[in-house]
Amino acid sequence: MEFSFDINNIFPERITVLDQSLVPGDKSKGRPDLQSKIASVIDELGKASSKAQQLPAPITSAVKLQSNQHSLYLIKDETSNGGQGAGVGFLKVGYKKLFLLDQRGAHLEAEPLCVLDFYVSESLQRHGYGLELFDFMLQHTQMEPALMAYDRPSAKFLAFLAKHYCLTQSVPQVNNFVVYEGFFLNKSVGPSRKGLPKKVEGEIKPYSLMEREALRGDQRVGQWPFPPQVGSSPYSRSHSVGSSPSRAPPAQAPPQGPAPASGGPPTPHSLLSDHLKARRTSSLNRSQLGFY
Repeated sequence: MEFSFDINNIFPERITVLDQSLVPGDKSKGRPDLQSKIASVIDELGKASSKAQQLPAPITSAVKLQSNQHSLYLIKDETSNGGQGAGVGFLKVGYKKLFLLDQRGAHLEAEPLCVLDFYVSESLQRHGYGLELFDFMLQHTQMEPALMAYDRPSAKFLAFLAKHYCLTQSVPQVNNFVVYEGFFLNKSVGPSRKGLPKKVEGEIKPYSLMEREALRGDQRVGQWPFPPQVGSSPYSRSHSVGSSPSRAPPAQAPPQGPAPASGGPPTPHSLLSDHLKARRTSSLNRSQLGFY
């Protein structure tokens, strides 16, 4: 694309890198006349790109470049237009935060370097300008083509990537970007939804030694309605105050007569037995004597 002014004077290098300042080098700083001419070149090439892609409006312009942190690589043909040079095409890249799907359909949030617009004049296509421009960008950014994302690439651009960089296996996305399988290598993809943490169960502790001995003692005593076992302690549950009475059949009273010599002091149980025997004998004598 030719202009009325000298392109070689504005862009001293074959490929010029432009950013928000629209300044290709230190020499053009403080020169508004050069910035206006640079803006004119960017706008005209942006219009030609939108027309070639059949877009309703240009996606590349000087105003948009100034308002975004994008980089624009502009290539020229220094021999055209009587030695004044001509603008051949441009490549615009920038970082974008994207939500992508990998081969398994898992979600991945990434911010890759994206190709946002790529254009070479129709009359100069298939002359190596596009490959030269793209390789320069890769070297300048130290990026691999498979690790980049491509915004709405045209059929010609897809064929270009397949021919020169062997990018053929793309991963379908729900947005307008195209990424290839190599993009997801060494990418950490987290689950879309984290599960709730499981409740940690407390440690089940065994019975202590004292608890085991108490349990064994209860088993030896025997609880109601079972009678106490022989040799049980007088302080066991069956002999405690308020314990349930035994429902076993009453034992037959021992034959009356003098108590055998025990050889020891009388116990409370033997004194109570002697008192009951005396009362029974007194009641029997009173009945026989006719008091009742």
